[in-house]
Amino acid sequence: MTATLPFVTQAGPLTRADWLSLVEGVLKGAPYDKRLVTRTYEGLALDALPPRKEEAAPIAGRAAGAPWTISARVDQPDLTAANAQILDDLENGASGLTLVYASSPSAHGFGLPDGAALETLLAGVMPDLIETRLESGAFKGRENALAFADFIAARGLDPARVSVSFGLDPLADMAARGSAPMPWSALAERVAETASILKARGFTGPLLRADGAIHHAAGASDAQELAAVLATAVAYLRALEKGGFPLEEAAGRIEVALTADVNQTATLAKVRAIRLLWGAVLREAGINAGPLKVHATTAWRSLTRRDPYVNLLRGTIAAFAAGVGGADSLTVLPFTQALGLPDAQARRLARNTQLILLEESQLHRVADPGAGAGAVEAHTEGLAAAAWDLFRAIEGKGGLAEALASGWWQGEVAATRARRAKDIATRREPLTGTSEFPILGQSLPEVLAPAPAREEAPNDLALAPQRLAEPFEALRDAAEAAGTPPVFLATLGPIAAFTARATFAKALFEAGGLAVTVTDGYADFDALIAAFKASGTAIACIASSDEIYEAEAATIAAALKAAGARQVWLAGRGGDLEATWRAAGVDDFIFAGCDVLAVLKSAHRALGIG
Repeated sequence: MTATLPFVTQAGPLTRADWLSLVEGVLKGAPYDKRLVTRTYEGLALDALPPRKEEAAPIAGRAAGAPWTISARVDQPDLTAANAQILDDLENGASGLTLVYASSPSAHGFGLPDGAALETLLAGVMPDLIETRLESGAFKGRENALAFADFIAARGLDPARVSVSFGLDPLADMAARGSAPMPWSALAERVAETASILKARGFTGPLLRADGAIHHAAGASDAQELAAVLATAVAYLRALEKGGFPLEEAAGRIEVALTADVNQTATLAKVRAIRLLWGAVLREAGINAGPLKVHATTAWRSLTRRDPYVNLLRGTIAAFAAGVGGADSLTVLPFTQALGLPDAQARRLARNTQLILLEESQLHRVADPGAGAGAVEAHTEGLAAAAWDLFRAIEGKGGLAEALASGWWQGEVAATRARRAKDIATRREPLTGTSEFPILGQSLPEVLAPAPAREEAPNDLALAPQRLAEPFEALRDAAEAAGTPPVFLATLGPIAAFTARATFAKALFEAGGLAVTVTDGYADFDALIAAFKASGTAIACIASSDEIYEAEAATIAAALKAAGARQVWLAGRGGDLEATWRAAGVDDFIFAGCDVLAVLKSAHRALGIG
C-alpha cells in the first residue's frame, strides 16, 4: 500500500511571488535590494532569488559522465622526493600531473628546477596513460617544453598518444616580470616557432596556454581575469596563424586556465563564461567553435597561514564549483601551501577532495547542471558581458602586450585590488580564522619546508601575487614575536549587558594577535581599575550596553587614562555622545564596518609592537 503524502500532493507550483512573500517575513521591513542583492567588483547586481531561465541550453564543455582530470601539483625541488610524491599521487587517485617549475609565477618559492632531469622525475611513470601539464615562467617555457618532448622521444613513445599541455605562455611571463626580453612581435614569432617544432614532432594537444592565475593572484576581479585570458588567447591565435597554423587548428592548440575561488556561484559562472567568450571570438573569426580545454586551479590568494584547516573548506567549495562548471582538469592546492612545501598528508587531502566529489558525490554525471538556474545564468551572462567589454578595451590599447607594457592593465588590476583590500580591512569580506574567529596559540600543521620570504617584484609593472590574509598575518606575527600582549577589557554592568560587545571586541583584537580575556564583570568601579593596573597592559577597551555607556563611559574612560592607559577604545559607535566620550579619554571606537586593520595597527603602536 502506498502512503499518501499530503505535504507533497497538496503542494501547488510555487511562484517567485510566493518566495518573496516568505522573504519579506524574514527581512522584517529591511530593503530587499540591500540584503539580498549582491554587488560585485564588476558592477553586477545579482539577485538572490532570480527567476529560472526557462529557455537556457547547456553550455558545451566536458561531456556528461566524463570525470575531470585530477591533476596533482608537483613542486618539490628535490627530484627523487618529487618522484616519490608523483608515484604516491598516481597510485592513490590522481589521473594527471601539473609540473610546476621554479620559474613559474605560481611556484611561490618552490618548484622543479628548470631543465630538470625528467628521467629521474618521472621514473616509473607511464606518461601515455596520464595527462601532464607544464607550468613554466621567466620565458623558459620553450626550454622545458622541448625537454619534455625529448623525454617522450627517449622513451620511444608515440607523441600523438601522449596527453600533454606544454603551457607556453609568454604573456603571463611578461605580466609576472613587468618586462620582456624582446618586443611582443618577436616573442609571438618565437612562441609560434616553438609550437611548430612540437607539432612537427607529433604532439597533438594544447601547445599554448592562456592562464589567468597571475592576474587573479595580483588582485583581478573575475571579469578582469576572464578578459586577460581571452586577450591572451586571441594574441596566441594570431601568433599561431601568422606562424603557419590553419586558424581552426590554432584554436584547438590553445588551452585556458582559470582560478577557482571561494565564491561558488562566481567560479561556476566563470568557467561557463569563458566558453561563451571563446565561442564569440571564433564566430568573429569565421571558424567553427571547437571544444575549449579548460583547466582550473584553486586560488592562491584565498589561502591563509592562520587556521589553515579552513583552507580545506575553501578548496572543497572551489573544486565543487569548477567541476560543476565544466572544468576539464583541476588542481587543488594543498591546504598548507601558504605555510610551505606540503607533506604527504596535505597532498592526500587535496587528492581526496576531488575523489570524493567524483566518486561519492558523482558530480561529473550531468553536463552543465547549472544551466537554467537563474542565479547561475545571471552571473554567467553578467561576467561574460563585463569581460567582453574589458577585452575590447584591451584590444583598443593594442592588445594585452601593449596594455601591459604601458602599465594600463596593471592600473586596472590595482584599482580592483585596492577596493578589495578596503573590504578585507573592514571585514566586509571576512577571512574565517584570520580576520574573523581567530584562534590564538593554535598549533600549525607540519610542512616539508617553510615558505621562503616572498621576493620583491622586479619592477613597478610586475603583477605580484598577494594573499588576502597577509596584512592580518603580519600583525599576528609581530604580536606573537612580542609575546602576545593583552588588551584589557573593561566590561561594565551585568553579563547580559556586555557579552555581545565584549565578544566582538575579543575577536577584533585577537585578529591582530592581541590577547583578550572576557571576565564575568567587576564588583565595582575600584575593582575594575585595580584589574586594569594588574593587567600590565597600556590598552583598554570599554564594553557594555548603550544605557550603561550613557551613564558611566565617560567616568570609566577618564579613570583608565588616569591609571596609565595610553589608549582607550569603546565598543560601539560614538553617536551623539562621541565628543563627550572623546573629551573624557576615549581615543576611538570599534564597531561592525570599522577599519579593523587601522584599529589593530594603532593598538600595536600603542603597545610598542613592530
